[in-house]
Amino acid sequence: MEQGEKFQKVKFELINNLIIIPVEVNGAKLSFLLDSGVGTPILFNLSDQDSIQINNVTEIAIKGLGEGTPMKGLSSEGNTFEINSISNRNQKLYVVLDKDINFSPSLGIPVHGIIGYDLFKDFVVEINYSAKVIKFHDPLTYKPKYGKNHEKLPLIIENKKAYVDGNVFLGNEEEIPVRLLVDTGSSDAIWLFENGEKGLDIPEKHYDDYLGKGLSGNIFGKRTRVEGFRLGSSSLQGPKAAFPDMESFSALKDLGDRNGSIGGEILKRFNLVFNYSKNEVVIKRNGNFKEPFHYNLSGIELMHNGMRYIAERLTDARGIVKSDEKSFGNVQLLMEGRTRLSLVPEIVVSSIRAGSPAHEAGLQEGDLLLMVNGKSVHEYKLQEVFQMLNEREGKRVKLVIERYNQDLLFSFVLKKVFK
Repeated sequence: MEQGEKFQKVKFELINNLIIIPVEVNGAKLSFLLDSGVGTPILFNLSDQDSIQINNVTEIAIKGLGEGTPMKGLSSEGNTFEINSISNRNQKLYVVLDKDINFSPSLGIPVHGIIGYDLFKDFVVEINYSAKVIKFHDPLTYKPKYGKNHEKLPLIIENKKAYVDGNVFLGNEEEIPVRLLVDTGSSDAIWLFENGEKGLDIPEKHYDDYLGKGLSGNIFGKRTRVEGFRLGSSSLQGPKAAFPDMESFSALKDLGDRNGSIGGEILKRFNLVFNYSKNEVVIKRNGNFKEPFHYNLSGIELMHNGMRYIAERLTDARGIVKSDEKSFGNVQLLMEGRTRLSLVPEIVVSSIRAGSPAHEAGLQEGDLLLMVNGKSVHEYKLQEVFQMLNEREGKRVKLVIERYNQDLLFSFVLKKVFK
């Protein structure tokens, strides 16, 4: 930070419970996922950048979560990272060369990398999820102003990762104490490691699912819900949970006393102050605290799949120009003053849960989504479309999709997986 500054304020985007912040790397303006579960920053998905200079490069093998083998990557020293007036001119980073490692299609905006520990260790990091603002405070001048609604909890820092203790209630008589990785890079609520000796058994009501992609491949497991979860004195009823297949964690030599992870769908319900230097985190409930936990009621997962052209008529039958709102596309061709050809994002069905309403209605992976309940999807952000598909139990959803150059209409009723 510049001399005399006590903190640096940075606005972020919150997409699917994930924090996306602007970062300049050697002068190139990029977007990074703030991931408290990652050590050294990692760059990937640079296809939309003409060129990015990285310094002092050596080839390495990178191993992370997932069921695959280590991938080829680059290690680079002496890079300049800037976030507003925060600057580090000797930053180490890794570059992943696998094009399949790309968060952008599932989030709907370009994301070029992940960054975490290097920010958390150097600053007191205040995350205001409700205002979508982060303040990076100078630890030497930071003077906390905590009120009666703030609660201070111990933070365990080991191997560049932070852990917090909580309690999970699986439906029997007692709460089970758990130590969880604080993972702002996870959009889920809780991941738990199956452990019969500790009482962490998978609930009877669950289903097999794809949980996400790690640096070493796909992560699969079982999705379910738990009766309750307590962090400090704050209790949450019925949060989502997932039990990942432990083969995905084969790269981690020793999980120690870790029992899982706490992700963005719970963290966003608090405003938090992480102080690694004092091994503490301060939490305060915010306006998201009482929001119901989001469940995928339709069974559909979506992703961006490049761009496509659409033709929009600008005049009615009498030749009168209709109201012309700002187009979502970034390319427009006007033909005879009557039709506009626009380039818009293409949204496709990336996966479907077996036995879900969408699956039973006949939707298929790869279907191109055109309309939801009469609304053209290209006018909305990806997460807005997803919310339209999962609004509430009992709602009928009508979809128009394109399959093999044919437009097809599907209809189904949303229903909960777990009652």
